[in-house]
Amino acid sequence: MITRKSTRTATGLAVAACLGVTSAWAGTAAGPDSNAKAEDVGIVTGLAVGAAAGGPVGALIGAAAGGLMGDRYHRQRETAKELRASVTELNGSLAESRSYGAQLERTVAAIDAVGMDVSFRTDDASIKVEDLGPLLKLGALAAAVPEAKLRVAGFADPRGAADYNDALSQRRAEAVAAALVCGGMTRERLIIEAHGASESASEAGDLDGYALERRVTVRLERPLAATPASAAAAGAAADAPGAGQ
Repeated sequence: MITRKSTRTATGLAVAACLGVTSAWAGTAAGPDSNAKAEDVGIVTGLAVGAAAGGPVGALIGAAAGGLMGDRYHRQRETAKELRASVTELNGSLAESRSYGAQLERTVAAIDAVGMDVSFRTDDASIKVEDLGPLLKLGALAAAVPEAKLRVAGFADPRGAADYNDALSQRRAEAVAAALVCGGMTRERLIIEAHGASESASEAGDLDGYALERRVTVRLERPLAATPASAAAAGAAADAPGAGQ
């Protein structure tokens, strides 16, 4: 006949064995099977504690409770892992966005600074070979910037008659404009000006200064972004009496 004392002794041995197995499993609960192992650890632990507390019935109840605890522990670990991964991904996206914004600002600044000066020989309106390639590239770049325009301004040194210098600076500007059109810029987006010698600052006989004044300047111009103040001013002008007549 099996006494209650012997049953408790057997149960105690089972508890000790189960606790030993629990410690072994707990040390290896990692990797793809960590969910199953965590649940198994909970079941075994619950089984041991339940058996120690309430015999076979307690063992079953403890096993069930332990399994639920083990599964809950695994889900908490997975949730924390996913949260850390989401935070890492968000930080990476923010850093990438800031980097893209900085790069865009640098690109816009570089475009705003686009331009070149083309020099000419005395009494000549032909473009030098070394200036043709850069002009073609500038025409292609400006054509790729929406709504941008190129201001092409021709100049001449102060020698000679004013009318002649005006016509000479016009021919120089037209020659540069033709090269820009060949590069891809449309004629409608070119602002062509002829200043002649009106802006000359060289002293009489300063040949080096004259060389700098025989030129055509090319500058990229982009429309200014509309601001609330400018929009309000435009609206007020449109509503003024006599507007549009």
